Amino acid sequence: MNKLLVEPIASSVAIDSVLHPNPFQCKLSVLPHQTSNEVNHVNNIEYLKWIDKAAQLHCDACGWTRDSLLASNLMWFVGRHEIDYRAETTSEDDLLLSTWVDDVRRVKSWRTTQIHSLGKTQKLICQCKTLWVLVDLQTRRPVPVPEAMAIAFQPLTAPRLAQS
Repeated sequence: MNKLLVEPIASSVAIDSVLHPNPFQCKLSVLPHQTSNEVNHVNNIEYLKWIDKAAQLHCDACGWTRDSLLASNLMWFVGRHEIDYRAETTSEDDLLLSTWVDDVRRVKSWRTTQIHSLGKTQKLICQCKTLWVLVDLQTRRPVPVPEAMAIAFQPLTAPRLAQS
């Protein structure tokens, strides 16, 4: 079974390009199956796995676990990923993932994720903007984000929620 090592860290590491004052951060460990067989280079699909797992862990940390979402017949689904690869990553890199919610609007939310190498100098490896849509699992239709959830995510901009 292929494992994914994404470990939340207790206190924030200062990174210049991180815009959120309190991002959710994880240490990433590159495992042998995550690199190409031909060269020591992390496979692009691994970035998306890390980004998805970190978003889940951030939701968990905000009090909205997968189990609580499922009990409410809700789940976040990806509507769009915009990913920019800025530098190469190898199995020797110490990596830090930082993620935060930019905004929450009615049924959707934009999240930013950055992955940095923490070698002699910090280097931005990857940046991703993800559009998440909150979906009712019974109807498979988007539903309004609960106010308590929007507040718990601490978005950079004030939430714009559906009127009740």
